[in-house]
Amino acid sequence: MSGAGTETPVGCEAAPGGSGGKKRDSLGTASSAHLIIKDLGEIQSRLLDHRPVIQGETRYFVKEFEEKRGLREMRVLENLKNMIRETNEHTVPECRDAMESSLKDVLQRLQAANDSVRRLQEKEQERRKMYNDHLVASEKQHQLQWEELMREEPHRRAAVDEEHRRAVERLREQYAEMEKDLSKFATF
Repeated sequence: MSGAGTETPVGCEAAPGGSGGKKRDSLGTASSAHLIIKDLGEIQSRLLDHRPVIQGETRYFVKEFEEKRGLREMRVLENLKNMIRETNEHTVPECRDAMESSLKDVLQRLQAANDSVRRLQEKEQERRKMYNDHLVASEKQHQLQWEELMREEPHRRAAVDEEHRRAVERLREQYAEMEKDLSKFATF
């Protein structure tokens, strides 16, 4: 079982009639014990030491796993490559064409909206200018009316004061007459 020299099967003796049989017998005990121990070590390592088997199985599992995984990843990468090619060849140009046609329409609408807004702003500015001009003219007219009122105010005040003085005078005369009339009745 070991690969060193001639092997004698365990539990078997050397073949009789061979040359040097005596020499073997005298050395055979030591040599056979050595061979038996060696064979026992090999048997023990094969029965109890599972590291080589486990390492072999582990290598086999890893190899199989990597092959399957590699094939799966290759399929995924191939699918991605096909999808990217299809996107580049078909989808992107279609999107670009749709975008360009839509953008032209959007730009035209935007230009029209800008023109409308500009016209509205111009109208609003004109309306504000007219309103401000009207407001300024109205303010000037009110100022002139106020100045005229302030010029006429002393004359009107004098007229009202004169009218009030006359009314007070009339009331005095009327009360004086009423007192005279009452004094006539007071003699009763």
